[in-house]
Order: sequence, then structure tokens, then C-alpha cells
Amino acid sequence: MTTNQSPEYLSAQKKYLNAKNDEERLLALEEMISHAPAHKGGEAMRANLRARYKRISEDLEKKKKNKKGSGKAGIKKQEMQAVLIGLTGAGKSSVLASLTNTFPHISSLPYTTKVPMLGTLDYSYVKIQIVDMPAINFESFDQGISNTADTLIIVIENPNQLPEIFKHLKRTMARTIIVLNKIDLLSESERRKFYSQLQSKKYNFVLYSAKTKENIQELKDKIWESFDKMRIYTKQPGHPPDKDPVVLEKESTVAQVAEKILHGMSKKIKGARVTGPSSKFPNQQVSLSHMLKDKDVVEFSIK
Repeated sequence: MTTNQSPEYLSAQKKYLNAKNDEERLLALEEMISHAPAHKGGEAMRANLRARYKRISEDLEKKKKNKKGSGKAGIKKQEMQAVLIGLTGAGKSSVLASLTNTFPHISSLPYTTKVPMLGTLDYSYVKIQIVDMPAINFESFDQGISNTADTLIIVIENPNQLPEIFKHLKRTMARTIIVLNKIDLLSESERRKFYSQLQSKKYNFVLYSAKTKENIQELKDKIWESFDKMRIYTKQPGHPPDKDPVVLEKESTVAQVAEKILHGMSKKIKGARVTGPSSKFPNQQVSLSHMLKDKDVVEFSIK
């Protein structure tokens, strides 16, 4: 092994040798890798450390599975669920952190995400569940979650990674968004090249940087649009519309809005007024069968 290591590396190495369990060994290895020589002569050393880190991580995961049995951590699927998938190192956890109020463990080491991580995207007061999955080629990747997701957010660093990812997605019916992450590290020519590659395949994609949040609004818009839903705002007479919308399938009616708020409520309504894209003019009097559009405001009159 390379000699003349830094004091920081030697300190981390001592922690590794004195570690009492795999968790402590992994933490020490993270330090060792971060302080390993960055020059070309240290490539073999860094590769050895990363391989050791991966092996211990996998062994630890197997021990945890054996201890807990075959059961997997349950995830209660929300009304709208988007799942982050990709190969290790693509930056899925960084994308989760940039979109939500979640703070996952982010590391340059491979296979950092061992179990699904949950976060919530607040899109104009609409709550969207975001799930960060382990790497798609990691043993703890849960195929069932990706198969039942409403939307898959495929995080990549290079379009050439897509064939490997698609091999694992043969049973999913979800809509997909491809996120080319880490564009802050790309030159303009590389951006144009990757953009052309993705566009030529007619993918639904966005060039993104989880670090700088470049194009974050475009990504949020694509996530919302993938669910094919609409937002309906209700209001009481003499008051402004509620901030929290009622989320429904497109082409829903006034009666369906009432039922979404409270089962049986539509039977108590004597009239409704609508202002917005589906109305001919503000405060239009409409029937319960009136078909609504995204961002309509509905005011009910109760019997």
C-alpha cells in the first residue's frame, strides 16, 4: 500500500483497525477514502478501499435482513407517488434533498442508500410523495415499489446509462421523467450533446443540477404534470379561496369535488358557482355535472 499517508488518513486507518463493528468500519473507511491520495499513483489504493467499503456494506445489509426476516420496510403509498431510481452515484439522494425537506445521507461512496427514503414535494400546496430507492442494481432495490409507482424519476449522469436501467423496468406502468443530473459539471458542448441524444429518443427529460438547483422549477412542473391531475380551489362566500386545493382526475365534475371533500356532501348542495378556466364568466352558476378544469375556484351553496 502507498506509504507517506497524511495524518488524517493514518488517524482514520487507526479507527478502522480498532472498530468494533461494521458500522464503525464503514465510517472509518469513508474518512480513509476522503483522505486517500488524489494523484494517479493512489488509484489502486482508492479502488481497494471502495471495494472494501462495498463488501462490508453488502455484508451488513445481509445481516440486517437475516435479523429482521424477509419483511421489507413498509411504505404507505400516497395519492401521488414519484420514485427516484438510477445507478449508484447518479445523485438520487441529492435530487431528493433538492426537491423536499428531507436530508438523506449523501456521499461520494457507492451504494450509500440502503433502504427507501421518503420526502414530500410541496407543489403549490399540493403534497407529492417522493421515494428515493437504493441503486437499481443493488440487492436491496425493491422492484415492487417501482412497479406500482405513479411516476418514475430516472436519474442519470449520462444517457448511456439508460439501457442498463431499462432492463429493470419491464413490468412498470408508470410514467417516466429522465433527469440528467450534475449538469453543473458539464461543458456547454456536453450539454448540447446529451440534450440531442435524449431529444432524439423523444424522452420526457430535463437537464438538472441538484447542487445548484438549475432548472428545478421545470423538474417540479414535469413531476406534477406526470400525474395528469387538476387542482380545484374551494371558497366560502365573502372569503378568499382556500390555499390547499382539492386534487382530482382531469374532467371531474362539481359533484366529485364535493364528494372528495366529504362523502355525501353533494346531496346537500343546492347550487355552485365557478370562476376560472371552465367558466364563461366569473361566478358562473353551474350544475353539479359541470366539468371543471385545472385551477377553477368553486363556491358551494348548501341546502
